[in-house]
Amino acid sequence: MNDAADETPQRKGGPTRSRREAEAARKQQMKRPLTRREQAERERRRRSAARDKQREALLGGGSTADLPARDRGPGKALARDVVDRRRTVAEFMLPLLVVILVLSFFPAMAEVVFSLWTVTIFATLIDEIWLITVLKRELKKRFTPAERRGAVLYAVLRSTQIRRMRLPKPALAVGQPLREHY
Repeated sequence: MNDAADETPQRKGGPTRSRREAEAARKQQMKRPLTRREQAERERRRRSAARDKQREALLGGGSTADLPARDRGPGKALARDVVDRRRTVAEFMLPLLVVILVLSFFPAMAEVVFSLWTVTIFATLIDEIWLITVLKRELKKRFTPAERRGAVLYAVLRSTQIRRMRLPKPALAVGQPLREHY
């Protein structure tokens, strides 16, 4: 039997079922046990719908309630916005490391490679420390300790990702101010 057809109300053009008929149909549905195949199909459809909702939320179109558990909460939303409103050194670290790797194959470039490597690491550390300081100040100003939990590490990990690859998608453009309420 098609579950979707049973759950939708009847449209105009047909008579409304009487209470007795509706109760009988509901009882019949409850009495008949589902086969393993029907149970598996129903569970597969449920999981697929949940995945679709989650994907839509990650791409910026859905509800925050549909986000994965690691991305939920007002503290994490603030952390995302603090990271997304500015460019970070860490998001350029991967391309820089690829350049350093290529240059390391040339012995004449050893000093340049060492200098680039050192500057990249120190610039990333300084940038991350600055990010942590700003984020902790904003979190302390706006949220309780329970709402702040995990937001700093979440922000550090997000800041190391290339901006186009971040999920959930950035909600703020670079340079845009933070929202008042989360």
